[in-house]
Amino acid sequence: MRFQVWLAEIRAPFLLLSAVLVCVGSSLAAYHGFFNPAHFALATVGLILIHISVNTLNEYFDYKTGVDLRTVKTPFSGGSGVLPAGLLQPSAVLKTALASFAGAAVVGGYFLFTVGLVLLPILLLGAVLTLFYTQFFARIMLGEIAAGLGMGPLPVLGAYLVHTGFYTAEAFLLSVPPGILVFNLLFLNEFPDVEADRAGGKRNLVMALGYRRAAILYSALTFSVYVYTVLCVLYGWFPMFLLLSLLTLPFAFKAASTAFKGPEKIEAFIPGLKANVMVVLATQGLFAAGYLIAALTG
Repeated sequence: MRFQVWLAEIRAPFLLLSAVLVCVGSSLAAYHGFFNPAHFALATVGLILIHISVNTLNEYFDYKTGVDLRTVKTPFSGGSGVLPAGLLQPSAVLKTALASFAGAAVVGGYFLFTVGLVLLPILLLGAVLTLFYTQFFARIMLGEIAAGLGMGPLPVLGAYLVHTGFYTAEAFLLSVPPGILVFNLLFLNEFPDVEADRAGGKRNLVMALGYRRAAILYSALTFSVYVYTVLCVLYGWFPMFLLLSLLTLPFAFKAASTAFKGPEKIEAFIPGLKANVMVVLATQGLFAAGYLIAALTG
């Protein structure tokens, strides 16, 4: 029972995103002729630890500020509900967050020693985004950007670097769609939480834009990922196999159409949140698969 509580607290199902991001960066490295299995495994562990730290810090501070006492819970938004239910002590959650961060720092230190200082900017920026996401960035309307950057370009570039030790233009190009997708992952999840977030002192784009304009922005960003990918393939910057990512378009249409309905009827909004998660995970998974196919057939 206690193990299941902790799985809920760290938001275990959502940690899959970390593994997928490492796969994206690593698949590009493999396509370029570089792959270190030990570094792949260690990078996955490190990113999962930093993801746990982000999740538990967010849970801790949202509980302390009363946000999680007001949110409408869904399987995809509104927090785990563990702390409001009294299933864990807040101090235990905070200690877990800090211990996870420390573990990730050890992994980062190893890579700095073995790969080099080329990783330092990514690691430092990742640390800042992790520690100050909830209490700073989410309160000055930078939460979506912080999430998109911290769980998009940074881990993709980092995963590429731990294999190669250097940057390439293609790595930067490939890191853009994950940033947009994770930005949107948080963005749509904010729709049901607007009033709770406002009461807890947070500021986000849904509050600033209102539901309709936020839905327009969400939809534009979602479909820009597909346009961007097609253009990169046409210009020869990405291999053609990355067009596999277009298979997630039905989920994108479902999520976008749901965004325009608004979250007032939460049960009708949940399928859109699920589709949003599928867009984020499956699109990036197909990016990784596309690069692996290109590596094997090239």
